[in-house]
Amino acid sequence: MAKRERGMHELYADDPERADALVFGRRTDGSRRGFLKGAGLATMGAAIGATIPFSDNIPAGLVPAALAQATTTPPPPAAAGVDKGPKLLKMDGKANLALLGDRPLVAETPAELMDDEVTPTEKFFVRNNGLLPDAAKMPSDPRMWKVKIDGEVDKPLEISLGDLMARYEAVSLKLQMECGGNGRSFFTPEARGNQWTNGGAGCAEWTGVRLADVLKTAGLKSTAVYTGHYGADVHLSGDASRPTISRGMRIAKAMDPHTLIAFRMNGKEIPLIHGGPIRLIVPGWAGSLSAKWLTRVWIRDKEHDGSGMAGFSYRVPITPMIPGDKGDEKNMAILESMPVRSVVTFPAHGTKLPKGTTKIDLRGSAWAGDNSIQSVEISIDYGATWTKAEVKAPANKFAFQRFSASIPVPSAGYYEVWSKATDSSGKTQPFQAGNWNPQGYGANPVSRVAVLIEA
Repeated sequence: MAKRERGMHELYADDPERADALVFGRRTDGSRRGFLKGAGLATMGAAIGATIPFSDNIPAGLVPAALAQATTTPPPPAAAGVDKGPKLLKMDGKANLALLGDRPLVAETPAELMDDEVTPTEKFFVRNNGLLPDAAKMPSDPRMWKVKIDGEVDKPLEISLGDLMARYEAVSLKLQMECGGNGRSFFTPEARGNQWTNGGAGCAEWTGVRLADVLKTAGLKSTAVYTGHYGADVHLSGDASRPTISRGMRIAKAMDPHTLIAFRMNGKEIPLIHGGPIRLIVPGWAGSLSAKWLTRVWIRDKEHDGSGMAGFSYRVPITPMIPGDKGDEKNMAILESMPVRSVVTFPAHGTKLPKGTTKIDLRGSAWAGDNSIQSVEISIDYGATWTKAEVKAPANKFAFQRFSASIPVPSAGYYEVWSKATDSSGKTQPFQAGNWNPQGYGANPVSRVAVLIEA
């Protein structure tokens, strides 16, 4: 019986080095030959199922987005015969999120479901570190839920949600939250942890009270420099004495007026899966700081040393390290503000546009941690030229900024829509994920979406 040769889609998904050699060719020293030409171009065009109008600009070694293994979206039409789509979350009240893990539960939002200025609750990503709180131990009336503020304060507090709502001004803000590992799958070699693409982020409207107002009531001592956060989720081992995660932040971030103790999400009580009845929202920084099922904020006189604060956890290199190296803990700094990122949310990856299409209309979201978005640029010719998109101002600080553009196309064929954002500090998304680290934080390469215009 003849041996079945794997198709190009399967090779790119399962054996990318061999696919790269077949398409781009290799010199005798093992290096790539250069830009795509001749037989390599024909091979890639056949694999995609279309001509490639800007093929002269494709750099050697670039795996087309249409052939890359899909993690948050089904394969594009050209690859419809290949079952490489993700597992989907099946949960009442949630959209078809891509399931990255079930113990603890982790699910990301496909890019096409991020096509909202305010992320609907059903489309919001899920990142748990342990098991949900024991329902039998939760108060029947959510207003009875209590939060303790102690440590380096003059007047330690234990205050109920009902009292928080009664005693403090309620504010509603559109605030983005992003998993610290968002983009991890773009690192080469693979870093440890859930292999997020761009979907570990969302921008809901959160209603709550300013953490700063509560801390002012408690009275911060001059020795207060850091916070430590605790929630009611259960450690995966089942040991109630072990916190699942306990991270903290500098007091300056705790006192930011956008840092909230929240009790509503998009105008309704926060669902249990998203940390209800009460949680922290620390916008712009790693989502692990936004403790769910909040029970305690411990004010420290030193950097917090809870679970998730040591070693390589939520830390990035001070000096770039060799990708794949085990690293040196002394060379790591705590991840705080998240990096600039843009995501094309329309058209969806793998979209087929009809014959005669002369332009690609697109839109997306961009954000940049503590910073704002200065510009978003779009390319459909593999980065040879860039066109500025129209970028809307944020609804408030830390909100998603929506962008849009209409880009003319010269003919039918396969296109990649690339977006790169630049933030208010001048930092721009790189072509490839940089600053590799063992836990895979901070990967923010350009967003790439495959589009096919029928001939």
